[in-house]
Amino acid sequence: MDVRHHPLPRTSLGSARSVTSLHFGTPGARPKVYVQASLHADELPGMLVAHHLRQRLLAAEADGALRGEIVLVPVANPIGLAQRIDHRPMGRFELNTSENFNRGYPDLARVAFERVGRSLDADAAANVQRVRAAVVQWLAEQAPVTELEGLRLTLFGLAADADVVLDLHCDSEAVVHLYSETACWPTLEPLARWLQAETVLVADYGAGGQPFDEQLSGLWSQLRAQLDAAGIAAPLPQACASATVELRGEADVDHTLAARDADAIWRYLQHLGAVAGDPGPMPAPRCEPTPLAGSETLKAPCPGVLVFLAPVGAALRPGDAVAEILDPIDGSSVTLRTAHGGRLYARARERYAPAGLTVAKVAGRTAFRTGMLLSE
Repeated sequence: MDVRHHPLPRTSLGSARSVTSLHFGTPGARPKVYVQASLHADELPGMLVAHHLRQRLLAAEADGALRGEIVLVPVANPIGLAQRIDHRPMGRFELNTSENFNRGYPDLARVAFERVGRSLDADAAANVQRVRAAVVQWLAEQAPVTELEGLRLTLFGLAADADVVLDLHCDSEAVVHLYSETACWPTLEPLARWLQAETVLVADYGAGGQPFDEQLSGLWSQLRAQLDAAGIAAPLPQACASATVELRGEADVDHTLAARDADAIWRYLQHLGAVAGDPGPMPAPRCEPTPLAGSETLKAPCPGVLVFLAPVGAALRPGDAVAEILDPIDGSSVTLRTAHGGRLYARARERYAPAGLTVAKVAGRTAFRTGMLLSE
């Protein structure tokens, strides 16, 4: 294992932070798989999964079983991890700028097109190498000023040339679910099976906000679109499959669950050929992918005590009750119902709902939303 430390720019006098990456296998070997945990720093299940995965990788290294290159970042956001207000963690947004740590990543397709787009030819494999080299070089040339800029560029620099990228997150209370670009689904489908994901949400590029995973896979889908628009007939495969992997809820930090999830990722690494060994029979899928544009968000129309009427993971029909909001002052209540039905894949953890709170999310089969599909 090669341990590397990546200092971030100092935002204030007397303080300094760094990102630590753990490198397994041979640099440059394929496939390259990049795994990071807790980019939203208060979403901790992924850190424990990374701990268990690290033990498996160390054992494989000792046995000579590593075939590809694997980069593991067990703590992807030291900035957010240090943020607390009134004893509560604040790991989703940087307090200095109010920017989401998982938004605002660079447009690598634009970079690649400007640097090598017109030099691509009929050799698809060579085109992939040229594009990867161009974006890695561009990232190395950047000079970030703030910690947040440095964090984004550091993580991107570690992941930009990977074949597969897994960004480990969690929701408030949730089942295991994945977000992915539609073009990546064939590569990621075995992972969803081994994780026994109960919901998979897919969308074409442009879900909104330029999140980490979409900007990496979107390099290839968007570069293809730019080449087509320019009349350049150069084959370019989907050379990166990336996913946001939501490992249940914030409180699901448990060795049994983490070991199970790490084993699922381990079998996926074997399936990809990054690690030697037989992953065993692939379990049957727990779900089929549904459109992110078909995910229904239920919000609190008024303040009150939040009482759920359906468990997380429930299969709902249109009109089914999801939650009740009670006003203990005047005795009134409002029942929230799903309009479209589907899987109740995530819900709020808090039990007091201010007006406007996102109460629950239901994955339906039919797309009905447009515009910004991701929550802030």
